[in-house]
Amino acid sequence: MTYASRAIDLNADLGEGFGHWRMGDDDAMLDIVTSANVACGFHAGDPDIMATTFAHAKEKGVAVGAHVAFPDLAGFGRRSLPMSAREIERAVAYQLGAAQALAALSGHRITHVKAHGALANIAERDADVANAIARAVRGVDASLALLAIALSEQTLAGARAGLRVVNEIFADRAYMDDGRLQPRSQEGAVIEDIEIASARVRNMLASGGLRTISGGLLPTQIDSVCVHGDSPLAVEMARSLRAALEGDGWKLRAFAGA
Repeated sequence: MTYASRAIDLNADLGEGFGHWRMGDDDAMLDIVTSANVACGFHAGDPDIMATTFAHAKEKGVAVGAHVAFPDLAGFGRRSLPMSAREIERAVAYQLGAAQALAALSGHRITHVKAHGALANIAERDADVANAIARAVRGVDASLALLAIALSEQTLAGARAGLRVVNEIFADRAYMDDGRLQPRSQEGAVIEDIEIASARVRNMLASGGLRTISGGLLPTQIDSVCVHGDSPLAVEMARSLRAALEGDGWKLRAFAGA
């Protein structure tokens, strides 16, 4: 995709409940986003939630991907676990297989893979972990896209594996001057002001790069914008952002067909 096409994907991480407990308003988000990354049971999600989310996404024309993570239900996948690259590769393949099966059962299909939480943060800078994720995707289904943090080791690993790489930016996360996501433990890392988040995304798309906490610009291709579905204001932020982008002349569409 080129910027001249004025088309952009809006994605969210969904299906992040477990059993009778639910997080976020997935149905509302599916009316707004064009792609959904569905938890595969390791950091959240279970077979019923996965199947239901895939079915609802199919009904609403939303593309779906596997949101893979460390096996860390208690920590919501945001804790780093001491796993080898081989263990990570197999864990990603395991989750992807489950997602593909339940999507098929629901009449939908998986189009992409995105790493979650600590796994994504480590893969942002660690080539071995990024390569393990990319190898798992290629080994299971090389036609799948890798939804990767822009300007990260993930994008390089996907290219090395011969995968289609989709460059993602975050509406509600701050970037440090080296292009890495600011750690959630630091103040200001998570952007909760809807107007600020929308203005940042519009600026990054118009400028063609990541806007850092110091105001710098790091040029990059941008194919998709993420709004985290577990935020209390997720629906309102996603709705506001979509309206703002459409007002700027952007066409909202999935990077892969739904």
